Amino acid sequence: MKTYKYSDLSKTDITTLVQRNVDPANEIRQVVEDIIANVRDNGDAALYSYAAQFDKVDLDKLYLDGSEIAELASTVSTEQKDALKLAYDNIYKFHQTQLKAEEKVVTMPGVICWRENRPIEKVGLYVPGGSAVLPSTLLMLGIPARIAGCREIVVCSPPQKDGKINAFIAFVSTLLGIDKIYLVGGAQAVAAMAYGTESISKVDKIFGPGNQFVTKAKTIIQSTTLAAIDMPAGPSEVLVIADETSNPIFIAADLLAQCEHGPDSQAVLVATSQQIIDNAIAEVEKQISTLPRAEIAAKAIANSYAIQVDDLSQAIDFSNLYAPEHLILATENWQQITDKIINAGSVFLGNLSPESVGDYASGTNHTLPTSAYAKAYSGVSVDSFLKKITFQYINKEGIINIGPAVELLAELEGLDAHKNAVSVRLNS
Repeated sequence: MKTYKYSDLSKTDITTLVQRNVDPANEIRQVVEDIIANVRDNGDAALYSYAAQFDKVDLDKLYLDGSEIAELASTVSTEQKDALKLAYDNIYKFHQTQLKAEEKVVTMPGVICWRENRPIEKVGLYVPGGSAVLPSTLLMLGIPARIAGCREIVVCSPPQKDGKINAFIAFVSTLLGIDKIYLVGGAQAVAAMAYGTESISKVDKIFGPGNQFVTKAKTIIQSTTLAAIDMPAGPSEVLVIADETSNPIFIAADLLAQCEHGPDSQAVLVATSQQIIDNAIAEVEKQISTLPRAEIAAKAIANSYAIQVDDLSQAIDFSNLYAPEHLILATENWQQITDKIINAGSVFLGNLSPESVGDYASGTNHTLPTSAYAKAYSGVSVDSFLKKITFQYINKEGIINIGPAVELLAELEGLDAHKNAVSVRLNS
C-alpha cells in the first residue's frame, strides 16, 4: 500500500486520490452500449450468446423454476440454513421498522395534506455471481422488496458452469418465496430487465451491485429508458480510520475483507500515526498469505493506500471527501467524531464492529453507493421500493381560507385558468 501524509497533499493530490473507477477513454461505456443495443434488438438470443461468451455455458433455457430451485436448496446443510435464517431474521427486523404510515397534516383550517406509500409494481434484482457468489445480496434486496409489497420481483444472476445457480442463492429464494431465477449476468442482465425480452419481464426499477460494466449499464439505462435504478453501486470499498486505541490485526483483517471482493476493490487506511500504518501493513502482509483469494486481494491492495493525519478530526475531513461505501471507525473514541460524518454509505463503530457483520447479518443493508456517490445517494432500504404519493383534501372552510391567496399567486404568474379554478369554487 502506498502511504501519504495528509499535510503534504495539495487539493489536486487529494482530488486525484479520491477518484476511483473512472472511464476516461469511454472504453467500458462503448462495450456496455453495444451489449445493451444487442439485448434490446435481439432479446433472448443475445442472452444465450452472452452466456456462452462470458459465462462459458450453453444454456437450454434462461431460467430455473420453483422445483429446480427447491432441489438445489435441499443440498444446503442445516448449519448453513440456520446462518442464512439468522441473517434473514435480522435484516427483516431492521427493515420492517422502515415501513411507517405518515400522519395527516392540517396546514390550515380545512386544508389536510398527507402521503401514502405505494410499492413499485415491478422490480428487478441483480445478484452478482462472478468470482464470488453472493446470496447475502439476494437477502438485502429481496427482503425490503417483500416488505414494501412489490407485485412482481424479477431476479437475475449469472449461471455457474453447470448451467444452474449456487445452492445458497436457491435457499434464500425459497425463504423469499421467489420461484423463478433468470440465468443472466452482467450488463446484459440490466439491459434485459430494462427493455424486457421474450422470457424476462420489463421492470420499473433495477437494484443490485456489480462490477464496472454492471454499474455503467445501470447509469446508461437510467438516462435512456423509463427504468429507474437504486444507485450506481460498483466495485466495493472501505475506509478505516484508526488511532492509538485501534488493533492492527483487526485493521488488516478489515482491509483484506474488502480487497477479496475483486481486484478493482479499494481499501483506504487513515491513521493518526505512521506507526499505526506500519503495524497494519505488516499484518496485511502476514494475513494475506493465508487467504484462498490472496491473488485477488493482492491486486486490490496494490490499488489501495494509507494516509497519515494529525488527528481524528482531520481523518474525518478526508473521509468526507472520499465518501466511502463502508466507513470503519477503528477507535475507542468514535463517539467524538460520529456527528462529523457527512458522506458515507454505512458506518461501523469501534473495534468490535467489523464491516463483515453489515455485509451479512447485523440487519443493515449492504447494497450501498460507491465511487463517492455516497455524497448524494443512500443505501437500499424499504423506501427504495416505494413511491410516496401526496394527497390533499380541501373542504368548504379550507377553500375559503386558502382560495384568495391562490388566486393572487396565480394572477401574479399570469395563469388565469389556475386562478379561475379557485374563483368558480369561491363564487359557488
